[in-house]
Amino acid sequence: MTEALTRDYRICEEIGRGRFGVVRRCEPLDPSAAPSSLAVKSIDKSAVSGDDLDSHCLLTEPKVLSLLSPHPNLLRFHSAYEDSSHLHLVLDLCDSPDLHRAVASTGSLPELDAARILAQLMSAVAHCHRHGVIHRDIKPDNILFDSRGRLRLADFGSAEVIGGDQAAAAALRGLVGTPYYVAPEVVAGKEYGDKVDVWSAGVVLYVMLAGFPPFTGESAAEIFGAVLRANLRFPPRVFRTVSPAAKDLLKKMLCRDASRRLSADQVLSHPWVTSYGGAEATDPVLTQDFHRV
Repeated sequence: MTEALTRDYRICEEIGRGRFGVVRRCEPLDPSAAPSSLAVKSIDKSAVSGDDLDSHCLLTEPKVLSLLSPHPNLLRFHSAYEDSSHLHLVLDLCDSPDLHRAVASTGSLPELDAARILAQLMSAVAHCHRHGVIHRDIKPDNILFDSRGRLRLADFGSAEVIGGDQAAAAALRGLVGTPYYVAPEVVAGKEYGDKVDVWSAGVVLYVMLAGFPPFTGESAAEIFGAVLRANLRFPPRVFRTVSPAAKDLLKKMLCRDASRRLSADQVLSHPWVTSYGGAEATDPVLTQDFHRV
């Protein structure tokens, strides 16, 4: 730990571990500071290989978090510290289970919960896009909940800053993301823009309602093939109780043609979201207490 970090914060127990480092709870040593508990994400520089993607991830996250703060549905960035071996990011504390664990504990979610989660997720995504940021790795593991049950979108290590209000018009290349959640234009090696995040959020919505992803396979190659075909199905045994409005939104978010796919703002204006998920961004998103599982 850097001297500056331990001068400002008391480092407490480990609460998570990932590919590049560890997350611990920490407490400001200044008694007047709020909140009283935060998290410090310590990235091990030696675990980051020399390839461009890993180096990009190391450098991008603090830059993007600093650019985007504050927003009630984004994980807030407080400060960064660096020493010879680690980069330490002080962030909001979200010690409730992420959406992946929440869905795994219940199998699927009621439409009301799914809509409220989607409304806050898309509020965060729209905020990113207005600031020219594409997340590029939206998935349940990166959707956290704070102590109030409010959604926080996290992990901007794969994000790309492409500038101002021209985000939708700008284009990127490169296979970035998680197989089940990556958009077909990314898999195909085409240029892509911010609507890849809408596709990924559509997969998240499908998973919340069904308990499994819409495009599957036994290997990454098979999953990518299913994503490219984008043959969206609604198995009756699972979707018989799901409303037509929810299915309509899924079709418009999981549209293979990105030019016809909804934008983040258009998702927020869809009748299913406005009728079911019309919560304020600061409200808890869940009607049941599984975020504490």
